[in-house]
Amino acid sequence: MTFRPALRSLLGAALPFGLLAVLAAGCAPGRERSAVGSPAEMPDQEVTDFVLTETDQGAPKWTLRSKYAATYTSRSLVVARDVRVDFFDENGERSSELTAREGEIQQDTRDMTARGNVVLTTSEGTRMTTQEMRFSNTQQLITSTKLVRVEREGSTLEGVGFSSDPDLRRFEFKSQVDATVRTRNGAILETRRKP
Repeated sequence: MTFRPALRSLLGAALPFGLLAVLAAGCAPGRERSAVGSPAEMPDQEVTDFVLTETDQGAPKWTLRSKYAATYTSRSLVVARDVRVDFFDENGERSSELTAREGEIQQDTRDMTARGNVVLTTSEGTRMTTQEMRFSNTQQLITSTKLVRVEREGSTLEGVGFSSDPDLRRFEFKSQVDATVRTRNGAILETRRKP
């Protein structure tokens, strides 16, 4: 019978130390998580299956979807993972689709940065690939300082200093341009390189 009070006394003394050890382990460096920035910065909000739509007088301009998003209110920033953005033309029809490993959206301007296996494919089949690109929402302009590859009807353009509309109808390379132009049957018509 004296065994139970001794056990209670031992448990009563050990329990606060056990809780303290668990709390200390939870606050250990390296266990904190953050989508961006310093390891100490925690998001204000985290969401799965995130959707954000930009409209102009009720007409959709683009819709972003991601499997995960984190909001950082102090920086007016949303960080998203596994991103897909559908761009729409003036008739509300989907004109192109962008996919990327991750993206950042400035909440005040709706400007975006996409990183990691960035692919933009238009409804006509033109395809742009790069590792990073930026989208200016007010200018409706895509830019990249990284190497960009554009494929259209078998022809290929590669270069640096890229800018375009989201539909890839009008685009420009600034430097290091390689072009391979093919005929409809696939024969190489011309290959050019511009420094």
